[in-house]
Amino acid sequence: MSKVKQEKILPKGPFFETSVKNYIYGDAVYEYAMAVEAAAIKYDIDAIFIAPYTEIRRIAENTSRIFVFAPYMDTLRPGRGIADVLPEAIKDAGGKGVLINHCERPMTLSQIKETIDRANELGLITFACADSIAETKAIAQFRPDIINPEPSELIGTNQASDMAYVVETLKVVKDLYPDILVEQAAGITSGAQIYDFIMAGNDAAGSASGILKSPDPYKLLDEMMFNVRKAKDDLEKQKV
Repeated sequence: MSKVKQEKILPKGPFFETSVKNYIYGDAVYEYAMAVEAAAIKYDIDAIFIAPYTEIRRIAENTSRIFVFAPYMDTLRPGRGIADVLPEAIKDAGGKGVLINHCERPMTLSQIKETIDRANELGLITFACADSIAETKAIAQFRPDIINPEPSELIGTNQASDMAYVVETLKVVKDLYPDILVEQAAGITSGAQIYDFIMAGNDAAGSASGILKSPDPYKLLDEMMFNVRKAKDDLEKQKV
C-alpha cells in the first residue's frame, strides 16, 4: 500500500479545491472547470476539481493543471454490478482521485477504510471529509492523502469554521501523520477566508456553494485562487 501511495502525484500546497455539487450540470460544469484550469495556470497553483461522473472524461482530457476527482466510488471489482461506481472506470476516465465521506454521501468507518485501501490499489488520491475532531482523528488512522475536517452544519452556509476549530483539527492530523494534507472548505465565501486558513497552516482551502451561489461566481473564483497564490507567496517570504 505504501508503495502505491509513493507513486501518486499529489497536489502541491497550498492548493485550491472546488466542486459543483448539483448547482450546475452539462456544459456549465465544463465551462466552470475551464475557468478553474485557467486560474490555476494564471496563478501557478494546483487545484482539485470534483466533477460529476458524467463530466470526468471531458474535463480530464481538456485540462492539464487541475486534478479531476470523482465525488464517490464503490469498492467492487470488474464483473457483475450495474449501478455501482467502479474504481477502474474512474481512473480510465482520467480521474486522479476520489472524494470520500462527504456529508451528502456519508460512510461508515469500515467503508471509509475499504474505499481508501481500494483507491490505493489503483493509485487514486483519497480526499476524506470528517464531521468533527473525533471523526477527523479516526479517519486519519486510515491514512487518506487529504482530509477535509468540515462540520456538516456549516456546509453550504455563509459561516466558515472558527479558527480555534481549524487550528485544533490541523494539529490532530499533523500530530498523527504530518504527510496527510489538510484542507478547509465548509462555509467559505471570500478570498480573505481562503488566505487566513492557509496562513494558519492548512495545505489547502476551497469552496463550492460559496462560489456558485454568489452573484458573480467567476469573479469570486478568481479572487479565491488569487488568495491561494498570495498566501503561497507570503509563506515563502516567511521562510527567508
